[in-house]
Amino acid sequence: ENPFRERISEVFTQRQDSGQSTSEGICFEEFLEMLSVFSEQAPRDLKVFYAFKIYDFDEDGVLGLGDLERTCRQLTRGGLSAEEVTTVCRKILEESDIDGDGALSYLEFEHVVTRSS
Repeated sequence: ENPFRERISEVFTQRQDSGQSTSEGICFEEFLEMLSVFSEQAPRDLKVFYAFKIYDFDEDGVLGLGDLERTCRQLTRGGLSAEEVTTVCRKILEESDIDGDGALSYLEFEHVVTRSS
């Protein structure tokens, strides 16, 4: 069971013209797009793009401390205390926030992800 299932659904069902999610479900084209992104053959840059969108819970175009904490809580499923989550996320920002603005831009996120295996 994917801890991001609800967020994945939100990201892939947003209408391009309005930017709003719909409660009507996923259309066939959105379903195909989602499957292609999660395919092993999908290019890494496409996967990075959608990972960033999924982790950007507040949809402000950056991964701030709140986005990182929510991502960490969902990944650990309650396995860390609130203090441990905050410590991990502050360390992520310390090591990855190149411009020092307290959030990860898409380019900073991409840089971190492409350095990892």
